[in-house]
Amino acid sequence: MLPIRSRSKRDRTVRMESYRYLSRTPLVLPLSSLFSPSSAPPPAARRPATPPSSPPPVSAGSARPILLTRPSNSSPFVCIPQRGVEARGRDSPHLGATAATARPPAPPAAALEARPRRMLGRFPVALRLHRSILRGSSGRRGLSAMAGGDEEGRLGDFFEYMERLRNYERSGVPRGAGTDSDDGFDLGRMRRLLRRLGDPHTHFPAVHIAGTKGKGSTAAFLSNIMREQGYNVGCYSSPHLLTIRERISVGNDGGPVPVRLLSDLFDQAKEAIDESIESENGALTHFEVFTALSFLLFSRENVDIAIVEAGLGGARDATHVIQSTELAASVITTVGSEHLAALGGSLQSIAIAKSGIIKQGRPVVIGGPFSADIEQIIRDRAFLTQSPVISACDPGIKSITKYIDWDNGKPYQCCDISIKISNDMPLSIELCDVNLKLLGDHQRQNAVTASCTALCLRDLGWDISEASIQAGLEGTQLPGRSQILTREEALLLGLDGATTVLIDGAHTEASAKTLSNMIQTIRPEGPLALVVGMANDKAHFAFAEQLLAGSRPDVVLLTEASIAGGASRTMPALSLKEIWMAAARYLDFNCVDIGTISGAKAPEYITNLVASSSSFAGKPTVMIGCQDDTVPSSCDLIRAASQLILESGGSDDPSPGLICVTGSLHLVASVLQHLERH
Repeated sequence: MLPIRSRSKRDRTVRMESYRYLSRTPLVLPLSSLFSPSSAPPPAARRPATPPSSPPPVSAGSARPILLTRPSNSSPFVCIPQRGVEARGRDSPHLGATAATARPPAPPAAALEARPRRMLGRFPVALRLHRSILRGSSGRRGLSAMAGGDEEGRLGDFFEYMERLRNYERSGVPRGAGTDSDDGFDLGRMRRLLRRLGDPHTHFPAVHIAGTKGKGSTAAFLSNIMREQGYNVGCYSSPHLLTIRERISVGNDGGPVPVRLLSDLFDQAKEAIDESIESENGALTHFEVFTALSFLLFSRENVDIAIVEAGLGGARDATHVIQSTELAASVITTVGSEHLAALGGSLQSIAIAKSGIIKQGRPVVIGGPFSADIEQIIRDRAFLTQSPVISACDPGIKSITKYIDWDNGKPYQCCDISIKISNDMPLSIELCDVNLKLLGDHQRQNAVTASCTALCLRDLGWDISEASIQAGLEGTQLPGRSQILTREEALLLGLDGATTVLIDGAHTEASAKTLSNMIQTIRPEGPLALVVGMANDKAHFAFAEQLLAGSRPDVVLLTEASIAGGASRTMPALSLKEIWMAAARYLDFNCVDIGTISGAKAPEYITNLVASSSSFAGKPTVMIGCQDDTVPSSCDLIRAASQLILESGGSDDPSPGLICVTGSLHLVASVLQHLERH
């Protein structure tokens, strides 16, 4: 293990008069300054000589002193507004406070050093939620906390209000809406809404994460790392599985935002939102309003740092209002062919849209792996903005999975991670025997990306130990991503408890390939059944081809996934079945059409079909069917799949096999909802 670097806070701390004025002073540096520590301008040059005469309205939380940190051995681009543990007090003003009620200036730096680190929990024990989303807990108690139970009824007015807003997750994103063009979303209305709310997004430093795949997992890893260090962390991500509250977490708990906090926040912000909706002629969207509320909550709860996941693309996403003065770092995980029409129609246009989150002088961490032309697009943008680039695929980074084992019915992969980068920002760490609960090479790469980001933050002056990085990685678990149900959960689905059930929200060609690799790793002896439901705007044939070729299932059952609570984006099961049949024939599979599944029972003639299919030689055989209108839920289809794989396994020594539910996070959510109800 490499020694943990320590820096004297006294040597690297400069008091600033007002975060409000600092946040409105852009820092533009010549490219040469990024590589010349001696060229750093003095801290006084980073704020205006006199405050602006009439700054836009902000909450009192922005008017108190903050800390600007800069390690003595780093270039000027590492200077960031930092409101760390030592820069904050218990009496921090919340939403609605005035400048007159703000607490007095913080004590001198020496006193700050002497102050013991305190825990950052802000909620009474009765309101603390189970750490089911980001902290690695699992089971029935976690699902109950996510759903919120009867307490969620307090949010009835909020849910009704949000339902009236335009929801592109349900209806589909318009063509070109995520591009930086005339067709793109209007960020102006998001900025105007935030101005009415007091510009809360300027009150905290943030890490902004974009990417086709992996951004949610990377955000979860990084949030946990910062919590392990003791920081008060806000995290914003999408979509959700059981309740929209999952999209926001705050504090050192990591669970969904409590009902009380969200209800109070909405009550206080509703008037400003109403005014903004009226002034924008009803154009504000569901995502924009909820993003604004998340920023307002982070400001109110005085977070030390916010981890913000972009919704679509980057350049015109509602989260893109984060300014360079508040941005600690940008992260781009991967670039793939999802939302092609909304993001310009090509991988190159998608890369351009996502690289839009790179800000002037702020470091960017790129995950990857990327093709050479895509990575060059990102690096070109970073060059224009004078932003140092940290690659999680740098030749100096080595990561391996040594083995996969099981603990309390749950698998984990034991990994070694070595990071030794000597480019724009030298980073170094050695992590041994990291037990990741998220499986697959892609999740190991996401862990590397999050680790690089944490090291980048440490180089910027944040106090982050190697122990916190390892503990944060090991404590991360995301429902619906590579999740294997426990025996008790399988019993709740009506199975025998011996069948392995894997649920994963894969829905792209790349994620299908990744899922296939994982299935090969964990697949027990015996048959494999896939239960698949998808949105109608996905690459269905490519998804089917990858899963068929990579996992070689014995049974495929197609169902219909309700997307964001509606049917407008749902792909009909019969249409999916035709596509999967075509993909199987294209791959030269023997296809057995088992028709439709009624209720929760497989057709009686399946036994004969299985017997006849076993006579095929030299080719893989797959039985493909779909639900009909009598199947009330995906869980009934899972039970039918269980019958089919038992039949296909033979009667002499039947093996329970593996059932994988995939194609959409919304389909996965329906399984989790069933477990919660029971």
